[in-house]
Amino acid sequence: MLHIDRLTKRYGPVVAADEVSLRVRPGSMVGFVGPNGAGKSTTMRSIFGLVVPDSGTITWRGEPVDRDHRTRFGYMPEQRGLYPKMPIADQVAYFAELQRVERSLATSRAEELLTSLGLGERLTEPLEKLSHGNQQRVQLAVSLANDPELLVLDEPFSGLDPVAVDTLQAVLTARVADGAGVLFSSHQLDLVERLCDEIVVIAGGRVRAAGTVGDVRSAAGVRHVRVRVDQPRIPLDEALAGLSVGRIDGDEATVVVAGDREVADVLDRARRAGTVVRLDFDLPSLTERFAAIVTDDAAGPLPGGDRPGGATVGATGESGDR
Repeated sequence: MLHIDRLTKRYGPVVAADEVSLRVRPGSMVGFVGPNGAGKSTTMRSIFGLVVPDSGTITWRGEPVDRDHRTRFGYMPEQRGLYPKMPIADQVAYFAELQRVERSLATSRAEELLTSLGLGERLTEPLEKLSHGNQQRVQLAVSLANDPELLVLDEPFSGLDPVAVDTLQAVLTARVADGAGVLFSSHQLDLVERLCDEIVVIAGGRVRAAGTVGDVRSAAGVRHVRVRVDQPRIPLDEALAGLSVGRIDGDEATVVVAGDREVADVLDRARRAGTVVRLDFDLPSLTERFAAIVTDDAAGPLPGGDRPGGATVGATGESGDR
């Protein structure tokens, strides 16, 4: 697996990465999320030697990552790094050769990848003739051209239309099914929640939370109860007065509760208002948890998170901090 352990990088007085730790297992997809300037790109670039950390280690299958290891990795930077006037098939093949793929195989793989990404009829066109979304597909093809064991993608969904998003999701899911590990950053938390086995939340250069999506959502310690009554005898907002009501719309309300006892209290109060026709509850959404975590260090400790040295996500879920 990829293991980043206590990675730290400073730029003068600015600490871009503060003892960041995370793991990516083969056959898993890890979402790396945080606000702009949180340290995501710094961490990802460190994997490829584009940023030299001040301290910490980066290992692949227990060995320090070196040039040979990186030829088995695929990288998609947030800023596109392609040649505008070069035909897209030629440059995908070129980048594959840089990763030590034999020329004939690089050429056939480039054509195969671009075709699978919906660009089979545009292989000889220069990049500058393509739309932003199609250029993004070419950048993805470059990251896949060496048949990588690890994919590191920095904001791969940025600016894509829904069709392109679906295509990229299908490609990543297939790579994971084949045993590759995927680490990607994104501000689109609905995609992260849908695709990822595990997530790492970073803010201010430090890992604030890590674990499965369920871990992160449940660590808030609260649930959202939705209740609806039929033909209320008294207004529902009056019946629920004094509770933490998040939303109320006529005969339906959402109440934030901390435990089963409070759920029972909501039910009892709703029954006084009228006949209860709906009662269900759910955890806070990932978007809600993300907002709380990155704006408040005291948003709630998670397994392996909110500790000095950050958190790790690993095969057994144990912390890598010692």
